[in-house]
Amino acid sequence: MSGIKKICLLGFGEVGQTLAEDLLKHSGLTLSAWDIKFPDPDSIPSRGLDKLEVIIGGNAPEAVSGVDLVISAVTAAETLKAAESVLSGIGGETFFVDMNSASPGMKQQAATLINEAGGRYVEAAVMSPIGPKRINTSILLGGPFANDFEPLAKELGFSGMKVFSSEYGKASAAKMCRSVVVKGVEAILTESLLSARHYGVEDTVVNSLNDLFPGPDWQVLSRYMISRSLEHGKRRAEEMREVARTVQEAGIEPLMSTASAERHDWAALRKDALREEDLADMLDAIMKIDLQ
Repeated sequence: MSGIKKICLLGFGEVGQTLAEDLLKHSGLTLSAWDIKFPDPDSIPSRGLDKLEVIIGGNAPEAVSGVDLVISAVTAAETLKAAESVLSGIGGETFFVDMNSASPGMKQQAATLINEAGGRYVEAAVMSPIGPKRINTSILLGGPFANDFEPLAKELGFSGMKVFSSEYGKASAAKMCRSVVVKGVEAILTESLLSARHYGVEDTVVNSLNDLFPGPDWQVLSRYMISRSLEHGKRRAEEMREVARTVQEAGIEPLMSTASAERHDWAALRKDALREEDLADMLDAIMKIDLQ
């Protein structure tokens, strides 16, 4: 087992709980956790405490006190606040691995805070959904402490982690630029196929996509991508605002990324349509919600 014995999960939502389940398979490892939603007993983070053996910190500084590693997995908008929240409790030489979907500039600001407090900030860009591969998902590491952390990460089970750059911001830039496409396609498909369903031409549109971009089954892929926007729209909208910040930091006006954020915010309010398995039925359900 790695020299890392105590870990704090900062953020205990879907990602934090998935990591906790996998990390707890290692004997001799102690996990603590903190989430700003813990005071709400009905929140997803609070409900996760019933099934996972983690130590609950009374606050963020208490949760990170004495740990070897902090993994920050909060929403994009909370990236900097999460780093700020642990400054009075983080120990010298503690690794702070920031897995949040934030812009390069935001990651650089967080790195300055953690490093000046005595910690060792490691930028981490998650390059595929956590769900399928869980702790083994592809994650790019960045910053001057990435090389020191990578072998420890491998011992903990993070087989998909690899050093990408010794500079802060590069890994996140790759992640954010990828999201312009991935989250953008989700937003575009939602808008396209809802309109097509209104006119009764959705099958023709989907079949044309199969001809133009052969390979995936666009009927299945469209339903999946639209459902992701419905289920995770709020989180995706926050990420796309960070994507827009990334594009803007590059000196480019983020027209597409800003519009995608608005569509994901819109989709989050129509989550009830997820109960429909068929693409056409799901599109109808979305439109019915708008008529209520």
